[in-house]
Amino acid sequence: MNLKGIADELVAGCRENRSKENLEKLYALDAVSVEAQDFMDMGRETRGRDAIRGKHEWWESAHEVSGATVSGPFPHGDDRFAVIFEVQGKVKESGESFDMREVGVYHVADGKIVREEFFY
Repeated sequence: MNLKGIADELVAGCRENRSKENLEKLYALDAVSVEAQDFMDMGRETRGRDAIRGKHEWWESAHEVSGATVSGPFPHGDDRFAVIFEVQGKVKESGESFDMREVGVYHVADGKIVREEFFY
Protein backbone atom coordinates (compact mmCIF):
# COMPACT_ATOMS: atom_id res chain seq x y z
CA MET A 1 0.00 0.00 0.00
CA ASN A 2 1.35 3.46 -0.84
CA LEU A 3 1.45 6.52 1.44
CA LYS A 4 -1.89 7.90 0.23
CA GLY A 5 -3.63 4.55 0.69
CA ILE A 6 -2.22 4.13 4.20
CA ALA A 7 -3.12 7.70 5.19
CA ASP A 8 -6.64 7.48 3.77
CA GLU A 9 -7.29 4.12 5.47
CA LEU A 10 -5.98 5.34 8.83
CA VAL A 11 -8.33 8.35 8.72
CA ALA A 12 -11.30 6.26 7.53
CA GLY A 13 -10.60 3.74 10.29
CA CYS A 14 -10.58 6.47 12.92
CA ARG A 15 -13.84 7.91 11.64
CA GLU A 16 -15.49 4.46 11.44
CA ASN A 17 -14.18 3.16 14.79
CA ARG A 18 -11.81 0.66 13.15
CA SER A 19 -8.55 1.94 14.65
CA LYS A 20 -7.63 -1.27 16.44
CA GLU A 21 -8.45 -3.38 13.36
CA ASN A 22 -6.19 -1.13 11.29
CA LEU A 23 -3.22 -1.85 13.55
CA GLU A 24 -2.76 -5.25 11.88
CA LYS A 25 -3.26 -3.85 8.41
CA LEU A 26 -1.29 -0.59 8.59
CA TYR A 27 1.40 -0.86 11.29
CA ALA A 28 4.79 -2.59 11.18
CA LEU A 29 5.34 -5.22 13.88
CA ASP A 30 8.07 -3.05 15.43
CA ALA A 31 6.25 0.31 15.05
CA VAL A 32 6.87 2.99 17.69
CA SER A 33 4.26 5.34 19.18
CA VAL A 34 5.50 8.52 20.90
CA GLU A 35 3.40 10.76 23.15
CA ALA A 36 4.24 14.40 23.88
CA GLN A 37 4.43 13.62 27.60
CA ASP A 38 4.51 10.67 29.97
CA PHE A 39 1.04 9.58 31.14
CA MET A 40 0.50 7.41 34.20
CA ASP A 41 4.23 6.60 34.38
CA MET A 42 3.89 4.51 31.22
CA GLY A 43 6.70 6.40 29.46
CA ARG A 44 6.48 8.44 26.31
CA GLU A 45 7.39 5.64 23.88
CA THR A 46 5.45 2.49 23.18
CA ARG A 47 7.30 -0.08 21.06
CA GLY A 48 5.70 -2.79 18.98
CA ARG A 49 2.29 -3.29 17.45
CA ASP A 50 1.01 -5.37 20.38
CA ALA A 51 2.05 -2.67 22.86
CA ILE A 52 0.38 0.00 20.73
CA ARG A 53 -2.79 -2.14 20.76
CA GLY A 54 -2.54 -2.17 24.57
CA LYS A 55 -2.32 1.62 24.54
CA HIS A 56 -5.54 1.78 22.52
CA GLU A 57 -7.23 -0.59 24.95
CA TRP A 58 -6.09 1.49 27.94
CA TRP A 59 -7.49 4.67 26.31
CA GLU A 60 -10.85 3.02 25.65
CA SER A 61 -11.10 1.63 29.18
CA ALA A 62 -10.18 4.93 30.87
CA HIS A 63 -12.17 7.43 28.77
CA GLU A 64 -15.73 7.90 27.59
CA VAL A 65 -15.78 9.73 24.25
CA SER A 66 -18.82 11.87 23.50
CA GLY A 67 -17.61 13.42 20.25
CA ALA A 68 -14.68 13.31 17.86
CA THR A 69 -13.54 14.69 14.53
CA VAL A 70 -10.60 13.65 12.39
CA SER A 71 -9.14 16.07 9.82
CA GLY A 72 -6.76 15.12 7.08
CA PRO A 73 -4.67 13.36 6.07
CA PHE A 74 -2.06 15.96 5.24
CA PRO A 75 0.79 14.33 3.28
CA HIS A 76 4.39 15.50 3.68
CA GLY A 77 6.75 14.14 1.03
CA ASP A 78 6.85 10.44 0.28
CA ASP A 79 7.12 9.07 3.80
CA ARG A 80 4.98 11.08 6.24
CA PHE A 81 1.51 12.44 6.82
CA ALA A 82 -0.31 14.28 9.60
CA VAL A 83 -3.81 14.01 11.01
CA ILE A 84 -5.64 16.37 13.38
CA PHE A 85 -7.77 14.77 16.09
CA GLU A 86 -10.35 16.63 18.20
CA VAL A 87 -11.98 14.60 20.98
CA GLN A 88 -14.52 15.47 23.66
CA GLY A 89 -15.40 13.24 26.56
CA LYS A 90 -14.71 12.46 30.19
CA VAL A 91 -12.28 10.47 32.27
CA LYS A 92 -14.24 7.49 33.60
CA GLU A 93 -12.55 7.33 37.01
CA SER A 94 -12.90 11.00 37.93
CA GLY A 95 -15.81 12.09 35.75
CA GLU A 96 -13.66 15.05 34.64
CA SER A 97 -14.61 16.36 31.20
CA PHE A 98 -11.99 17.01 28.54
CA ASP A 99 -11.80 18.70 25.18
CA MET A 100 -8.54 17.84 23.46
CA ARG A 101 -6.90 18.59 20.16
CA GLU A 102 -3.79 16.84 18.91
CA VAL A 103 -1.78 16.34 15.76
CA GLY A 104 -0.52 12.89 14.86
CA VAL A 105 2.46 12.62 12.53
CA TYR A 106 2.87 9.20 10.92
CA HIS A 107 6.09 7.92 9.33
CA VAL A 108 5.79 5.21 6.66
CA ALA A 109 8.41 2.78 5.33
CA ASP A 110 8.01 -0.35 3.22
CA GLY A 111 4.23 0.06 3.05
CA LYS A 112 3.63 0.23 6.83
CA ILE A 113 3.44 2.86 9.56
CA VAL A 114 6.72 2.58 11.48
CA ARG A 115 6.38 5.57 13.82
CA GLU A 116 3.60 7.81 15.08
CA GLU A 117 4.17 10.98 17.11
CA PHE A 118 1.49 12.97 18.89
CA PHE A 119 1.64 16.72 19.52
CA TYR A 120 -0.74 18.42 21.96
